[in-house]
Order: sequence, then structure tokens, then C-alpha cells
Amino acid sequence: MDQPETRVDPERPSARVPDPGADPGADLAADGRADREPACAADEHGSRRAGPSHSADAFERAVRIFRALGDEPRLRTLELLLRGEACVSELAAYTGEPVSTVSHRLRLLRTEGLVRGRREGRHVHYAIADAHVAGLVLSALDHASED
Repeated sequence: MDQPETRVDPERPSARVPDPGADPGADLAADGRADREPACAADEHGSRRAGPSHSADAFERAVRIFRALGDEPRLRTLELLLRGEACVSELAAYTGEPVSTVSHRLRLLRTEGLVRGRREGRHVHYAIADAHVAGLVLSALDHASED
């Protein structure tokens, strides 16, 4: 049996959908199964997915947070700060990286609200911003450690 003509769905590039001009019965594979997901009306499922429960700004900020967490050196820095506050030179000595590299990393983490700084004389001591950030870091590492 010939395969039906398909096109790539631009919203789901990995999914192929039958070409609208093709034979209407052509969406069945050789074994009789449908090649695409069955369509249903949104109102068939009640209102459990009425819309986003958070603002667009909250989603944008969450994306920036996950982007910041998505870099291994930044995540390692946050994990170190879970043990207690530290200044840039302490973190640089622990990681073996230049102070400028660690300082740049901390500036980005502070901009995203993941760490806070406390000035004491010439030193700025950094710490995890709050319990939410600690929970995110711990959850991510715990999840990644599961078999």
C-alpha cells in the first residue's frame, strides 16, 4: 500500500500530518491505525485547563531562572552556596577558577534573583536568595541523582 502524502506540522516539527489535498482515508497506516492523534474539543474535558494560572511576566522570569540554572558552573556555585554564604575569593579558591570568572557568574545569579549579597567591609558575602531557590537546586540535583 502506498504511504499517504504528508506534510510537517509547523507547530510540532516531529509530527507529520496528512496533506489536506490527499485522500481523506489516507491518514490510516498500513495496519489500520491512525497516523495522527485523535482530535477532540477542549470543552470535552471540563475547565481543568482554563488557562495559565500565572502572568506572562512570571513565565518570562521563570524561563530566565531555568536558563541561569542550566549552566553547570552556575549550578555548582549555587550548590556550594547551599552550604553557607561565601565571598568571591572563597568560591574562586574552592573551584580553582579566576576571581573574575566567579564574580561574573555571581553577578548573573544575583541579577536573576538566585543569590543575594551582603557587604562586609571590602568583601561581599553571597548566599542563596531564599528557600525557593534552595528547593529548586536541591530538587534538580536529587532528581538527576535518581536511578
